[in-house]
Amino acid sequence: MVESPSTPSAGNAGNNELERGVLGTGSLVFMVVAAAAPLTVMAGVAPLAISIGGIGAPTGYLAAGLALAVFAVAFTRMTRHVGNAGAFYAYIALGLSRGWGIAAAVLALISYNALQIGVYGLFATQTNQTLSDLFGFTLPWPIIAIAAVAAVLLVARLGIDIGAKVLGVLLILESGILGLMAIRVVVKGGATGIGFGSFTPSAVFTPGMAGVLGICFAAFMGFESTVLYRREARDPERTVPRATYLAVGFMGIFYCFIVWSVIQAFGQGNAVAAAQNDLSGLFFSVIRGYVGPWAETVMHLLIITSVFAAQLAFHNAITRYAHALADDGVLPAWFGKTHPRYRSPYRISVVQTVLAVIVIAAFAAAGADPYTRLLLWGNTPGVVGLLVLQTLTAAAAVVYFLRRNPAASTPVALAAGIAATILLGGATYLLIAHIDLLTGTSGGINALIVGVVPVSLLAGGALAVWIRRRRPDVYAHFGDSAPSTTSEETSEGTTR
Repeated sequence: MVESPSTPSAGNAGNNELERGVLGTGSLVFMVVAAAAPLTVMAGVAPLAISIGGIGAPTGYLAAGLALAVFAVAFTRMTRHVGNAGAFYAYIALGLSRGWGIAAAVLALISYNALQIGVYGLFATQTNQTLSDLFGFTLPWPIIAIAAVAAVLLVARLGIDIGAKVLGVLLILESGILGLMAIRVVVKGGATGIGFGSFTPSAVFTPGMAGVLGICFAAFMGFESTVLYRREARDPERTVPRATYLAVGFMGIFYCFIVWSVIQAFGQGNAVAAAQNDLSGLFFSVIRGYVGPWAETVMHLLIITSVFAAQLAFHNAITRYAHALADDGVLPAWFGKTHPRYRSPYRISVVQTVLAVIVIAAFAAAGADPYTRLLLWGNTPGVVGLLVLQTLTAAAAVVYFLRRNPAASTPVALAAGIAATILLGGATYLLIAHIDLLTGTSGGINALIVGVVPVSLLAGGALAVWIRRRRPDVYAHFGDSAPSTTSEETSEGTTR
């Protein structure tokens, strides 16, 4: 039987201990933004946003960033009262109930795995496209995908500090090539002069923007993972909230600027047609025309590293979720063991790697396309799942401030929680209503893909009932914070 987290041996002790104090604010920002893969979501998805939403598409990214910034106000206010490193599930357990927290934990694990494993299909596709364009040959996509799996495992095993440095370098490079492209467009005055029609009401309030908002929110996936690294962060009470705001702010402004610059590259009257005619090559044609052929080649190569960075960041998030669940006694303690030298949760890394290989092998055996099947069908449940988790977390913050611990609240934090619940609930509805934009299919397949989310919550709810009946000690302490140092936290912890 797994030891209860209420006992000293059930927490992070001995060879369960993660490396402490190795991540500063910058490292946390790298981890979060790298998971979003800026170059990939821009070059790979932003053209679709322009083709559907028109020249108002940049505003969609800004609106998504603002909505998530509102969420972050309540999220980070609650963070100081959540010592557990279980991210969303710990917040939901603290605000709503432990049962909801366990259900959220199951959904989080499934969502992050869907995102991480699905992206191997994109990695294989982008790598083969680059090999074909630059060298005139391709490789079987499963070989490329499994090579990426091995590389992710290797870097993750070496410890979070090494992973953060790798992600930092890759993020700077991919953001740099996008920034260079955008600046050159602005300096050259675009195709017909610089215009700001993207931010006018007539451009923003168009029927197509409803679908674009779902795409825009998907571009921020994983921003909340700052709190997953609180045990490895330096001064987490300061660095975690600061990194969360910086990550959301950077992505919202950067995405908006880059998409706006691409519209200027073709001119406001021609950008939509250009995007519709060349979804996959739009960004490459811009950088080739405004910077040069060499930059196009560099962008091809950096898209590969961008996807790899996202895979590594999501792998780290998955292992931290699983490590926290092992601490809470929901997963066997075996999963929580850390490497004796690197202090990385290497056992769950191996488990996640094996799962990825099995999924890749299954898709390969079925003759499935790595992009339209493994990526689009695999990723979409993860995107929907994380939006649902964000909505539940916002609602949990409201309940926590109103009922669990009113002393922790401020009028601004409470208002932000209420607004975020409404905004994220609306974003989830828009994403599901336009899910065909992400999956590339329709009908029953979409229902099955979206259905993964409620099924995961139901399975988590069933697990919560079983744990409450069969392992009440584990249930009673699920999602608890680290040992309290204030009377406020102690009194709060007894009210649930």
